Amino acid sequence: MWNTVSPKQMGWKILHNMCSYCIQRHVSVRLCNRRIHIKHRCGGPIPDQTLTAGTLKDSTPGPPWRILFLGTDDFAVESLKLLSTFRKSSDGVVESLEVVTLDNDVPVKRFAKENSLPVHTWPLGDLQGRFDVGVVVSFGCLLRETLIKQFPYGILNVHPSLLPRWRGPAPVFHTILHGDTFTGVTVMQIRAKRFDVGPILHQGFHQIPENCTADQLGAALAAQGAGLQLMETLKNLPERILHQREQDKEGATLAPKINSSMSWMVWEEQTCAQIDRLYRAIGSRIPLRTIWMGKTVKLLDFVGTCNISLSGRGRKPVPGCISYQKELDTLAVCCKDGWVGFKAVILKKRLSATDFYNGYLHQSFQKRSSHQTEECLFLSNKNRTELQPIRENTSTQHTVH
Repeated sequence: MWNTVSPKQMGWKILHNMCSYCIQRHVSVRLCNRRIHIKHRCGGPIPDQTLTAGTLKDSTPGPPWRILFLGTDDFAVESLKLLSTFRKSSDGVVESLEVVTLDNDVPVKRFAKENSLPVHTWPLGDLQGRFDVGVVVSFGCLLRETLIKQFPYGILNVHPSLLPRWRGPAPVFHTILHGDTFTGVTVMQIRAKRFDVGPILHQGFHQIPENCTADQLGAALAAQGAGLQLMETLKNLPERILHQREQDKEGATLAPKINSSMSWMVWEEQTCAQIDRLYRAIGSRIPLRTIWMGKTVKLLDFVGTCNISLSGRGRKPVPGCISYQKELDTLAVCCKDGWVGFKAVILKKRLSATDFYNGYLHQSFQKRSSHQTEECLFLSNKNRTELQPIRENTSTQHTVH
């Protein structure tokens, strides 16, 4: 075990009583009261010496890392893809890469198989000594402390928000839904049996473009999280751990899963801006819905605010009132503070605005009287249940580190 080593390595051997295997493969570190304790991977003696912040930059072991990646969806694939690229390069960040995913056909599992990465199914067994650090991205399962402790450098999580804002499984959707003007990516260390509360190692800022959808924002943050935050963190992980920062207790917000109940229109309560944000947040996955003559109508192809003039038509329009705009092939619907437009609907089948008007609305408009107003209205579903109220965003002053 005591083979010939370089003078620099010999200094490590003398100081820490390490075998050559530990020196050649580096040594593991464990954070303990902001100090780094040396631990042999080979099971040899654990020295009493510790590394403090003063000696960390010059003498703490670093990459390449043996990484176990845990993830499921397309957002996670972006991080896994870059880790796989670094595994094949000569930059010395990733030595080995293995994957854990759920036992079904998810994007991470497909990518791992296509790129010949070893795949483990959840839950995991004993991993002691096989990996240096874990990386979790969009995994959705709480991790027990006994698992976390099997990784000398802990388990990192790439989260698409500026924590503590938008803790939970759907931060991107809630970022758009609540009108945030900027967000970012956080790399943090996982804490046992809790989501998104661990110490922050790295954060990056991202300005949200106007009219950005949740899908567009998610793609941008996935690239940023993998390319900048995660790889920068791994390149100098011991120092990042030593200077980790606990999350602020104030300003925490929750981002629960999106739900179909969120898609119901309440025309009397929702403004044009709120409907616009709701469509950009969930519209690609869950169509907005309303009620017409007792039937559910799905609203498609949102076009934003419409400038409608109803002068000379008598009554003041009420929320839910429909105005067919022939020249634009659009159904304009009155909401709390204006009109919003849709190019198509689903009622039994997909219909353009013109087809819906000709097939259903035309006769209603002709025979409409003061006693038949509901035939020309989209009605609200006031009995829907919301996961949380949708409010105008008033908190955009996050601290970026």
